[in-house]
Amino acid sequence: MSEQYPEFRLRLPNGGPQAVGRLTRTKGTNGSQRFVVSAGSPARAEAVPSFAGRMPSSHRLREQLLAEKAIRPSERWPGWLETTRDIECNSPSAAAEILVGRSANGWQEWKTAHGHPLVDFIEHAFWGPSRSWLVRGSNVSGLDLVQHLWLPEGLISLPARQLRQGVEQGVAKDALRSMIEEDYDSTATYHQRLALVEELHAFLSRMRPGDTVCTISGGRLYIGEVTGSFEQITSESGRSNLRRPVEWRDGGHAYGTLPEELQQKLSAQHDVVDLTPVKDLLAGLGISDEELVEEAEAADRDPSVEKIPAITARRELELPVPSTDLARRLLVHDVSWLEEIRGLLWDERQLVLYGPPGTGKTYLALQLAEFLGGGPEQVKLVQFHPSYSYEDFFEGFRPQEDPESREVAFRLTAGPLRELADLAAREGNRHIPHFLIIDEINRANLAKVFGELYFLLEYRNKSVRLTYSGDDFALPPNVFVIGTMNTADRSIALVDAAMRRRFAFVELSPRAEPTRGLLRRWLAAEGRDDEPAQLLDALNSRIDEADFLIGPSYLMKPGVYREGGLERTWRTKILPLLEEHHYGEGVDMDKRYGLVALRGALHAVNDEPGT
Repeated sequence: MSEQYPEFRLRLPNGGPQAVGRLTRTKGTNGSQRFVVSAGSPARAEAVPSFAGRMPSSHRLREQLLAEKAIRPSERWPGWLETTRDIECNSPSAAAEILVGRSANGWQEWKTAHGHPLVDFIEHAFWGPSRSWLVRGSNVSGLDLVQHLWLPEGLISLPARQLRQGVEQGVAKDALRSMIEEDYDSTATYHQRLALVEELHAFLSRMRPGDTVCTISGGRLYIGEVTGSFEQITSESGRSNLRRPVEWRDGGHAYGTLPEELQQKLSAQHDVVDLTPVKDLLAGLGISDEELVEEAEAADRDPSVEKIPAITARRELELPVPSTDLARRLLVHDVSWLEEIRGLLWDERQLVLYGPPGTGKTYLALQLAEFLGGGPEQVKLVQFHPSYSYEDFFEGFRPQEDPESREVAFRLTAGPLRELADLAAREGNRHIPHFLIIDEINRANLAKVFGELYFLLEYRNKSVRLTYSGDDFALPPNVFVIGTMNTADRSIALVDAAMRRRFAFVELSPRAEPTRGLLRRWLAAEGRDDEPAQLLDALNSRIDEADFLIGPSYLMKPGVYREGGLERTWRTKILPLLEEHHYGEGVDMDKRYGLVALRGALHAVNDEPGT
């Protein structure tokens, strides 16, 4: 690295002029390298509304410079301000913030004439865009370092008493692994050493100035910016041997008010967690929707404004409100029933449609999911059966053939739930509802199939460590589950309390709407006589147990209305179900449930006086 850094430039919002500055090798009070804004650099005339609350130190400095006339209206650039002297700031971010009047990542926004960000010129900096991190410090050897050390002194730390002295910034993971294997051989287990490698490598090599860092203490999330390289020191009790300087924002955010997706990431049980997938949610904390829009408009949606991704990340997940057209298409008696289903899904995220066979459970689940999700691309259907397992449902090792060597080996393969969750969690998909339909959900051993995921159905704001991959996994907030359950096999009685607590249950039965009048509405829409509906009602009136009533879908198929179709369907579809129900009871099926008997009963009723 040369002794002299190149000149850095900062393009002001709305296609404004460029400021000029230089990085120095002296350290500021927060441990960052100081940055000098050159005299004659332009500055924005107005600060965004949230600037004073979010970045109070930079706001105070800007106001002081304005009062001293070190920043004043520019004659060269009408409508802009201009610096009248060189201004030395504690960090590149502070230098950027006093010019643009908003929070800014100066390590990324100051760039050379060729477009290379300033952070690329920091010794041993990890290559790539800025990242976000969680570092835990509220319970280190029984002491809350966040309140006692980190916030007051502006730093984060990790305990590493056994790690040898002289570890260099940017140490490679392989070299670090060898050090930890030797230095922690007798004091840490194999799995503890594996975790140490990942966490120390992130802290020593991947983390760099300009990254966002978070920590949790006393039920609040504190956010800051990494401002310098790490130091290895000898600390009291070995609690904080490795340190990095951080500029913390004032105050914190109550944990319970954080977005659910952010809470999921924060629940991972590691000392260092990569929060980059949710960094846009972090960027928007403490800013109202109105302020975000104002900041974007003030900057004319300039790409350098980091609040615009925060607007996109904050797009709210919504379930469309069912319409009367949908109710008409699904032949539902009242749109308010569909609205209730939508409300249950919104509140519970998981729902089971249960009832006798032929009540349209699977069809209704698919149609609702496609409507609420915006199309079939957001819907995946699986069918449970007694041999279905966790490995089939979520992930497991399965034999796969290598296309080149033709050798078969066991490889970790994603199941339907993992595939859907990964799709729903992709950037740009997080505000779109995705649905998993589980047909015959009660036919599998649910505790075996769901495994540790059973916990996530109830605690959506948490994450768990997966059995096979070892990843930290959380169900995305935009994943909904609809199960169907047939009551004729009595297996609903075997559903345990744990499942009942995690799902809302909605009955579809011929004795109640919307199923009771479904066949009549379908026949009317098809322009057919309603005799099949009368026959079905008469049949169900002779069935004693509600779980064995016959649903209308058996009689809602074109084949039923061809010549002899009704009799054929009755003989091959409906009577066999009832024969199984009455097996061993000696019931005369034709006399009790046959078409001839039912038609005769209907004629007798119709022939009665007054009918």
